[in-house]
Amino acid sequence: MKTENPRHVKLFSGSGSKYLAEQIAVAYGVPLGAAKVTRFNDGEFSPHFDESVRGCDVFIIQSTFAPTDNLFELLLLIDAAKRASAHYITAVIPYFGFARSDRKDKPRVAIASKLVANLLTAAGVTRIMTMDLHAPQIQGFFDVPVDHLDATSIFVPYIRQLNLSNILIAAPDMGGVHRAREYAKFFNAEMAIIDKHRKRANEIESMQIIGDVEGRDVILVDDIIDTAGTITKAAELLRKNGAKSVRAFCTHPVLSSPAYERIDIAPVEEIVVCDTIPLKQESPKIKVLPTASLFAKAIRRVYTYESISTLFLKV
Repeated sequence: MKTENPRHVKLFSGSGSKYLAEQIAVAYGVPLGAAKVTRFNDGEFSPHFDESVRGCDVFIIQSTFAPTDNLFELLLLIDAAKRASAHYITAVIPYFGFARSDRKDKPRVAIASKLVANLLTAAGVTRIMTMDLHAPQIQGFFDVPVDHLDATSIFVPYIRQLNLSNILIAAPDMGGVHRAREYAKFFNAEMAIIDKHRKRANEIESMQIIGDVEGRDVILVDDIIDTAGTITKAAELLRKNGAKSVRAFCTHPVLSSPAYERIDIAPVEEIVVCDTIPLKQESPKIKVLPTASLFAKAIRRVYTYESISTLFLKV
């Protein structure tokens, strides 16, 4: 009598995140699955699996940073896995793009993060795993389970080993207050807030500090660093107001132009990021911390139906 085969874990990668998927596969202890993308002369492409996924628990690793081909490739891989009779399909999205469009903040605009959630669900995903969403409530846009990992388990140990004597945690804008408060709890530290007013996207009109930063080792925390305008201007303002040192910890290094030029001349000791997005170029001020071990542990717990809350750093 034939017995049912046990479920197998298979990890696959989209072309945009292969560098990270390979590290996750090593940390998990399985080879990265064979998947390829056929590209046509007109720019269309067709991803496909080069091995069976029937009855398997499939984890597809792909951040959805620009270009949008990365998102569409992920959708096609999910669809391919569904049509190939995968048992369970988890999209591992270290950086969830389009998350900054999460509400109607002016008339006649799209809510892109909700649309992307709908597209992933329609493609056939059964679970989402991601890290540091721009707004935690985006989890509610999904009708499937979401495992929302937290970069504190990566950043906090690094900050502790710096042995800074007079830490102050700062939020670079009002939207980052909750995140800064969570970091402050780990160090029993005071907080400051940068009150920022924008003329338009990626253009700051004015900034002011709420709080006393004189003589403090300031840790700025944020989820995304894009053009680096906010972080570098905040660092200048903090220094002018007497901060002893300034470091920035930003999970996702989008780093679009002119970010690298701004960082190189900014009065910051370092900018620490995760490897959810590959750097476009090297900078002596940018330090990248790995996430592969965290994602591998989370994947293992999802596969074995264990809680992932043990991966969250406790105060």
